[in-house]
Amino acid sequence: MNPYKILVINPGSTSTKIAIFSNFEQIRAETLRHAAEEIKAHPHIWNQFDFRFSAIDKWLHQNNINLKELNAVVTLGGLFRSLEGGVYEVNDKMLVDARANLQGEHASNLGCALAYTIAVEAHCKAYVVDPVSVDEFEPLARYSGHPEIERRSLSHALSLHEAARNASEKLNLDYEKSSFVIAHTGGGISVAPIRNGKIIDVNDASSDGPFSPERTGGLPLQPFITLALSGKYSDQELRKFVMGNGGLVAYLGTNSAEEVECRIKSGDHKAREVYEAMAYQIAKEIGSMTTVLKGKVDAIVITGGLAKSKMLTDWITERVKFISQVLVFTTDDEMKALAKGAIRVLKGTEIPKSY
Repeated sequence: MNPYKILVINPGSTSTKIAIFSNFEQIRAETLRHAAEEIKAHPHIWNQFDFRFSAIDKWLHQNNINLKELNAVVTLGGLFRSLEGGVYEVNDKMLVDARANLQGEHASNLGCALAYTIAVEAHCKAYVVDPVSVDEFEPLARYSGHPEIERRSLSHALSLHEAARNASEKLNLDYEKSSFVIAHTGGGISVAPIRNGKIIDVNDASSDGPFSPERTGGLPLQPFITLALSGKYSDQELRKFVMGNGGLVAYLGTNSAEEVECRIKSGDHKAREVYEAMAYQIAKEIGSMTTVLKGKVDAIVITGGLAKSKMLTDWITERVKFISQVLVFTTDDEMKALAKGAIRVLKGTEIPKSY
């Protein structure tokens, strides 16, 4: 039997990642960078569809990709309505909800439309895998402290589920009978208890949990209310304050962990303290999430781009290793995770869900 050929599309804020997989092997890939001027001229996500699609179409032609050979087109799902984890076939309802930016405006909302447009021409199906809006919360996790504000399940669900699958395989455990605390560490940080394959709680990486390279995470509420009402920041500036200009950017003027580590090695004591404080907050969030599992944790897993930082993961491990063994996955490959989701459907080992 010929291997499955999968086109993977992953839209980000300033780029679109694209790859061709032959089964689980990535045979061609590129990150299509979008000019800052073009992004600035089209600040609303859906105004970016045409130039992003043109960039993908150009890449496909330049690389002589025969669309008729594709078995599926797969992408990262966006801020849809709340739904269970899994693989979803793109349909009209999903496309409508994506365009409505139901739970916020994000580049990932474009993914399903980009994939569907190409899949129609290729005469195959388009899928999304574990969208950002995956919601598998248990009832107690929804309480915030006030009925007018319910805790939302918005997370790096694709990375969290994939890390749990990989940890289960590594430890020879049944994925659907295992318990992990997974920390996805990147531009945003999601820490989740995963039980029986479900993300039963998670911090909202856009407004809660540890600070990250460019996000504040949870802030002391009363001082933040005072700041918000001070007139110092507009609504848009305040949102950027929390998500974009927070974390390492606010403290050290950079979102690069590599740069911070270089400064630490050069004797910058402030950089060391800030970076260790981020590790401290991640470890504290991991500890908090173990209570959701009542301490029954098969392993703690650290994944995402920052997992490559041994300095950071060592600091985290030092604080949480008393709870359970710690696994560090330094390769956080969303593209491969997306391809694997499509292949599970094509092989019939997973039934695609209907949106």
